[in-house]
Amino acid sequence: MSTSILFRTLSGQIKNLGHRNTGCVWTLTRNAHNKSNSPLAQYGGRFTVTMLPGDGIGPEMMNYVKEVYRYAGVPVDFEEIRFDPNSESEIDFFDAITSIKRNGVAIKGNIETRENRPGQISRNVELRNELDLFTYIMHCKSFPGIQTRHKDIDIFLIRQNTEGEYAMLEHENAPGVVESLKIVTRANSERLARYAFDLAVKEGRKKVTTVHKANIMKVSDGLFLETCTAVAKEYPNIEHNNMIIDNCCMQMVAKPQQFDVMIMTNLYGNILSNLACGLIGGPGLLSGRNMGPKYAVFEPGTRNTGQSIAGKNIANPIAMLNASVDLLDHLGLDHHAQLIGSAITKTINEDHIFTPDLHGQATSIDVVQNVIRNIQYETKAKNWGGSHMGR
Repeated sequence: MSTSILFRTLSGQIKNLGHRNTGCVWTLTRNAHNKSNSPLAQYGGRFTVTMLPGDGIGPEMMNYVKEVYRYAGVPVDFEEIRFDPNSESEIDFFDAITSIKRNGVAIKGNIETRENRPGQISRNVELRNELDLFTYIMHCKSFPGIQTRHKDIDIFLIRQNTEGEYAMLEHENAPGVVESLKIVTRANSERLARYAFDLAVKEGRKKVTTVHKANIMKVSDGLFLETCTAVAKEYPNIEHNNMIIDNCCMQMVAKPQQFDVMIMTNLYGNILSNLACGLIGGPGLLSGRNMGPKYAVFEPGTRNTGQSIAGKNIANPIAMLNASVDLLDHLGLDHHAQLIGSAITKTINEDHIFTPDLHGQATSIDVVQNVIRNIQYETKAKNWGGSHMGR
């Protein structure tokens, strides 16, 4: 790892140590931010949003988002920044950071990080650290139109987004001996816990489960569990329990309905969010929200590049479209969020337009075109007083 990259990584971790809880009530919407600290770029009634297409299927998914926005009349303009996965230059990365800080919000695909290249750190992780996107939220909810083993799943997964094993602090002490640091701080654990409990209150949830491995990692995970337990005492109307990560995975597969809101460190969140996506139908459905005090970044839930299916017109666009709905909700464009969200829901639950990952025969374009038809129908019915009868 180069000296400049190591210094920036260490600086990001030190910066995160300085964050303290401000007593804010965090929510999933634009009200999660202090508006004075998170200016959204809006000109003449239109918002400017940073778009990071990423690699693999990302660019084609972003084209679908643009097309759906066009038909829905969404007042959003995109400032697009592309990364070269083969380049070690940091110019594109700093352009992206500058753009997001200017616009306040972004939508992104996953940016590929080459394996076994110690000199290149994950731009996805670095972006979250640089913008202090300390929490990742995935709402895992069953789709009635998709046949799965489990029904009626409805879980909020709240993941720490800037610490843990993703601190990217590794070194080789001696040939063949590598040491990796896991960073857990009370300050970041506390603000994550408050976010989770405030979310539980806002959403009318009854229980928060802290996921950990404190029986083995007694100091690091012990601190995380201790902090979450202390915060839980301030919310007497919310039940709090804790579960060891390996048992939690088994319980998720056996009876996911027992979970309501789950809070976890970074690596466990990566594992459980992918597991949750598998339970409700696969990686092509759910979206995720990266939230911080000032900025917000929206993306597909599983953070996969999908390199093997790129350009084949078979990738499921629903996850990215759902991310675009989350973006609209954050911007306060409630009408457009509801319009596109309803069109997506109808495409899945009523029209049953499924790509191969859902055992269907539809192409990516088939799904997008059906979403657009639903938008056109709803727009026509509203604007011209049309009836839903006889469709």
